[in-house]
Amino acid sequence: MKNKNLWSALIICLLYCSSCSNVPDSSNGTEGKQKEIIAKKGIKENLNISILLDLSDRIDPIKNASPAMEFYKRDLGYIESISKAFEAHLRKKPIRQINDQIQVYFDPEPSSTEINSLAKELRMSFNKETVSKEAIARISPQFASISEKIYMQAIHDKKYLGADIWGFFKTKVKDYCIKPNYRNILFILTDGYVFHENSKFMEENRSSYLTPQLVKALGLKTSAYKDVMQKQNCGFIKATDGLTELEVVVLGINPVKNSPFEGDVIDEYWKNWLQDMNVKEPITAPILADLPTNLDPVISRYILSGLR
Repeated sequence: MKNKNLWSALIICLLYCSSCSNVPDSSNGTEGKQKEIIAKKGIKENLNISILLDLSDRIDPIKNASPAMEFYKRDLGYIESISKAFEAHLRKKPIRQINDQIQVYFDPEPSSTEINSLAKELRMSFNKETVSKEAIARISPQFASISEKIYMQAIHDKKYLGADIWGFFKTKVKDYCIKPNYRNILFILTDGYVFHENSKFMEENRSSYLTPQLVKALGLKTSAYKDVMQKQNCGFIKATDGLTELEVVVLGINPVKNSPFEGDVIDEYWKNWLQDMNVKEPITAPILADLPTNLDPVISRYILSGLR
């Protein structure tokens, strides 16, 4: 039932996006006029896609084994789907209109010089002066090859740096992931739990982190989790605000087993947090760690759906 509800929420969001794709934004006059002009001229939006990787021990194939498909392989499949959709976006644009970019981020930065060196190859920017058919054709193969090397290096070293997701939103997301006059999309590959020693604190029942232990301590293990969250004011502490030009998609949610409402609690935490920070509507519900073949068309449609 939980999977069904999350998929339903995602489908509703995507249908809403499609139905509103040609409607000018009345909430912001300048932005609405710009989009109306773009739509009339048939110009495709410039994409600024960011991918934030959570290289914690969630990707450890021994500690967190998954018979259907290892979680690091799922991540690699999601990354490939994102890069292929970005590549398809460029193929559909006239050369003179191309001004798009895609990049991968870590926070904190890996101590491994090998991973840092590889990550530089996953920051690509294209414009009419630098783009070519050959360069576009190299995008998804390069992303697939380099990202696999990064994950295998992290697994081999067993130095899982994790991800300071809360800190990334507080200090970096505006500078790194938002550019004026772009469609800015941030994909976060994580199991949905948020924890890093660099950003671990609480203000009453609100926190900068979310762990299975915290879910249990706050009494959020039953079907009444939403009522408890509202009464006790549970949730993430707002890290920033004004993210009206950013779309966020969370991929790979993996709640602990034998806890039927854990995924719903994770979903509620993320949904409320993104809304508090004014992330651009419609907000995509976090997506469970489904097989990449199942999510590939969903990711592709989301990226290629055009104007919001």
